Amino acid sequence: MADGNSVTAIRGAALTFTDDPFRNPVEDCMRHESDAVIIMADGKITEFGPANEVLPKVPDGVEVTTYSDALILPGFIDCHVHYPQTEIIGAYGKQLIDWLNKYTFVAEQSFKDKDHAHEVAQVFLREGLRCGTTTSTVFCTVNPISVDAFFEESEKLNMRNIAGKVLMDRNAPDALMDTPQQGYEESKELIGRWHNKGRSLYCVTPRFAPTSTPEQMELAGAVWKEHPGTYLQSHVSENLGEIEWVKELYPERNGYVDVYHHYGHLGPRSILGHGVHLTEEEFQVLHDTGTAISHCPTSNLFLGSGLFSVENAMDEKRPVRVGLATDLGAGTNFSQLVTMNEAYKVAQMSGYALSAPHAYYLATRGAAHALYLEDKIGTIAVGMEADLTVLDLNATPILEYRMKYAKDLDEVLFVVMTLGDDRTACATYVAGELLYSRDANIRNETFCASLSGV
Repeated sequence: MADGNSVTAIRGAALTFTDDPFRNPVEDCMRHESDAVIIMADGKITEFGPANEVLPKVPDGVEVTTYSDALILPGFIDCHVHYPQTEIIGAYGKQLIDWLNKYTFVAEQSFKDKDHAHEVAQVFLREGLRCGTTTSTVFCTVNPISVDAFFEESEKLNMRNIAGKVLMDRNAPDALMDTPQQGYEESKELIGRWHNKGRSLYCVTPRFAPTSTPEQMELAGAVWKEHPGTYLQSHVSENLGEIEWVKELYPERNGYVDVYHHYGHLGPRSILGHGVHLTEEEFQVLHDTGTAISHCPTSNLFLGSGLFSVENAMDEKRPVRVGLATDLGAGTNFSQLVTMNEAYKVAQMSGYALSAPHAYYLATRGAAHALYLEDKIGTIAVGMEADLTVLDLNATPILEYRMKYAKDLDEVLFVVMTLGDDRTACATYVAGELLYSRDANIRNETFCASLSGV
């Protein structure tokens, strides 16, 4: 178990954001140190700067771990993900509602078994760390056992994760439904048990408007407001059929976002997944209320939901907080590098070329901004929580070869997000403790004789 009390020092090239590149010139928002030293103690960053300035401050007896041909970044932040769906990643399906009924609602019924919930939580957290992800905003299931299992495993690793029990009282299998009062009481108990316990944060979690009655939506908004500092997460405007369904279920409301607005679900620390088909008026409401959108490109492509416009969301007239997300298991990869790659392609399909700095911002400081945690995570700076990932720029033979031709930092970043995946993260630190590392020198590959010298 990581206790966060030891002193750790690492050295290598480092990159962090100091401001929002969607609103300011990119060069004014990035801090790149070609040879940096970061000292971490008691879970936080205590020193960060050029090696020649910081090395003399390394306490006696502390060994400095050097990462060559690597890039140190803030730990990646995943703003929307379903840990119970780890076991159904890559399942063939049609579109959103079909996928929910055929796979999600079947898999989530297994989480009444605490051993199963712990097993899946362990796999989920391990895979995230392998990809450099140090914080996630997580949907559990309707069963409180799934929440306890997730937070218990997260607490062992001293991770800053956000999670909550799903609320559903209609349009779901009987085994996955609670009642409005039951959902309220169980959420309240879980908040008392987990919110601000260590680094854990609780999130009130109505799955989406179609699976909650107006009474449950009312009580979900009530329990969130009764517990300042907690989060609320749900889904919005992911799929055109879903939007029509919401109109049928809530005919008195002026659109999907208005449903959440009416029941008090919008505001700071509210995170709505997807937002693929939002109207201009709905973007304005999200801006006015400080509500965030989690951009989930791999699942939007996988389920054929549509193309989210990050350019439109970030419109300077009414910018909305946006963080990048994997949305596993409809999302198809734990890696935020792969997610950035797909976000770039989604943006291209709308005529917008998402630059590498903008993409890395969405997975680090921008995601922390979306979660109102920019004073704690997402940036490498003195006083910030020491969650870091180290990317191996030579992680694969083709990356190593391609890097020989990269002319500047922007090109390095873009190549890594285009060719990188889980193999690219070579070390992940949580609260200053090394929780994952990979020996970059061992590839164990064998080619036939005619290719062995290439």
